[in-house]
Amino acid sequence: MAVRVVLPGVLADLTGGSRHLEVDPGGGTLGDLLDALAAVHPRLDRRIRDEAGALRRFVNVYVDGDDVRHAGGLGTVVPDGAVVQVLPSVAGG
Repeated sequence: MAVRVVLPGVLADLTGGSRHLEVDPGGGTLGDLLDALAAVHPRLDRRIRDEAGALRRFVNVYVDGDDVRHAGGLGTVVPDGAVVQVLPSVAGG
């Protein structure tokens, strides 16, 4: 079963304009999901993960509303049918 990935408009340009993606996680963790996403949208992956493969500091990822930084990071389990939301932090002044 697929997982729904929801992106803000600012990241949608990296997926050809799609803000909602259906992805087969290919495993069961957030890391597996991001690997599957990277295979199709490598530019998006570079905005989510750094060169070492870790989540970028100013990107927040939620699995069914839970912040993955408090739930296991890239090892967070992503169940079938989950909604994964990716939100870059907004800064300014």
